[in-house]
Amino acid sequence: MKIWKMLIYGIALISLVSFKNPFLIGNPWQGKIQQIPGKVECEFYDEGGEGIAYHDIDIDNNGSGKLNPINGNPLNEFRIKESVDISYTKDGDVDNSQYNKTKRSIGQFYLGWTQPSEWINYTVQVAKSGNYHIGALYTSNGDGSISIDVNGKDATGIIKIETTHDDRDTIDWRQWHHWNESKSLGIIKLKKGKQLLTVHIVKNGNMNLDYLSFNPY
Repeated sequence: MKIWKMLIYGIALISLVSFKNPFLIGNPWQGKIQQIPGKVECEFYDEGGEGIAYHDIDIDNNGSGKLNPINGNPLNEFRIKESVDISYTKDGDVDNSQYNKTKRSIGQFYLGWTQPSEWINYTVQVAKSGNYHIGALYTSNGDGSISIDVNGKDATGIIKIETTHDDRDTIDWRQWHHWNESKSLGIIKLKKGKQLLTVHIVKNGNMNLDYLSFNPY
């Protein structure tokens, strides 16, 4: 009986750590480490699956294979077996409407369907120690916020993501497709070398994230 209790306790502990605290294991997508200074593409999150490379509220990929049906188009099936929700920008007045605050290219992946308590890991190589501006290409249907850990420790505090909601747009679903670019949402201190960044969705969700940029302060 004691053995079973210990086993159940161990499983519960592993589950708690997996879902609440990201593992400090960096396994970059396809072995390609993203570079700083530069853009960290949100779709190229680390490999390892749920509880290791990311935590997603539901098991479905709401973009690849769901919103974007399986039809042989690689854009529709990108990382389809994982729970992180990935879609891509489309024309036809979807992601290139007059309500954008910045120009958008078509066929570009982004992370979407974000919800509070979700997190995602990115292994990066930092060229030089110092402070960096954090920027982003994003949409936000309502004011939201994120935070970023470096090697498991909070490095930014709360980063506010200003809403891109526009009352002039009468098409409800398109409120998630008003793109904006910010060059400096906040500041982060990084050390030279290989680092593990964890992006947390803190408040509201309802954000689409194409990339985060890190440029010298």
